Amino acid sequence: MINKRLLIKNLLAHNDESSFYDKKRQLNLHTREGKAKFLKHICALSNSNPANNSYIVVGVEDHNNEIVGDDFFDDSHIQNLVNAFLENPPKIQYENVPFPNLPKDKVVGLVTIKAKSKTSYFKKGIHTILANSVFIRRGSNTVPVENEFEKNHQNTETVIGIENNSRNSIKYTLDGVIDFMNLKHKDMAPEYNVFKELFVICWAGIPKKVRDTTYLSRVDIELINEQIKLFYSAQDVVTISFDEESFTIIEYVPLGLNDKTSFYPLEKQTIQFYENGYYKINMEMLFQPPKFNKKMLFHIYNTNLSLIRKLQNGLSLSEREFKDLENLPSTFMICYLNGFEDAKQKLIDAKTLLKPFGQVYLSFKEALRILRKMKYDSQ
Repeated sequence: MINKRLLIKNLLAHNDESSFYDKKRQLNLHTREGKAKFLKHICALSNSNPANNSYIVVGVEDHNNEIVGDDFFDDSHIQNLVNAFLENPPKIQYENVPFPNLPKDKVVGLVTIKAKSKTSYFKKGIHTILANSVFIRRGSNTVPVENEFEKNHQNTETVIGIENNSRNSIKYTLDGVIDFMNLKHKDMAPEYNVFKELFVICWAGIPKKVRDTTYLSRVDIELINEQIKLFYSAQDVVTISFDEESFTIIEYVPLGLNDKTSFYPLEKQTIQFYENGYYKINMEMLFQPPKFNKKMLFHIYNTNLSLIRKLQNGLSLSEREFKDLENLPSTFMICYLNGFEDAKQKLIDAKTLLKPFGQVYLSFKEALRILRKMKYDSQ
């Protein structure tokens, strides 16, 4: 098993960006331009490394390798985005890796692009990238090429060496468990369990009972062996169950027009462990959007538009309007899911206006995360 925190350190220590890894301050998958850039790098790294893994490290300053972190990104359906645009898509994995010096809500993202011998290319265009485009890495640069190019196997020995130097140890595992239990969450009654005598999962959360069901909020779940966060949220609620071979997280969305006491299952994540030291994460989308009266939603939609106009014009809000603002991201999402096609874009366009309002901005990111999950799942 590879300790992903150690792997990131070893990648960053290997000179600068190269033909087998790239680094980013952050990913922007909310826009077509951001998606196009991400897909271009996936295509190039896959084509340049047909016999070994390649990587993208997210949350690092480009000029000095400073680890600054990024938001927890739990979009397991990102593979669907790659599959939608690339022919011969490589298998990719996005993992969230905590670092001791970062705030608890920040992680370093690690994108692993699995080795694939077939050439990846764009089967359809996106942003300025045309269909049938092919990209490779030349040093730290991603460049377009014709369909025919010579495959490069020179990175294999180097990458395998880096991965071998990043193997986990008993010390790393024990340090990780002690850190999680005694330092990070000592005030939250943290728990842990060992699977197949190899894998250690630690989790912590605040229990709350709603309509005869006990949920956990402010949840943090880590697979200690590989130093990755499996789940983190300051807002959502989950239920956790496990047996000798698997660990299951069901995430719920607190969603309502005037309150958030109704919980809708969003996604089930099951980690299956095997005797040979491997594990597999299975995801199942569960979300069924709630339906509301269209006439009532039309009134709420117009109220939200009025609030945005006030913010654009620098006008002050009343106490009642502040309350409506707190619910704006979730109500815009409900409107979109009930047939108001412009509501999603209106919400995205309001990002800079909502950013100064801390809790509202968290709700904004949460709404877009759910909508992104639904979009990738449908693809």
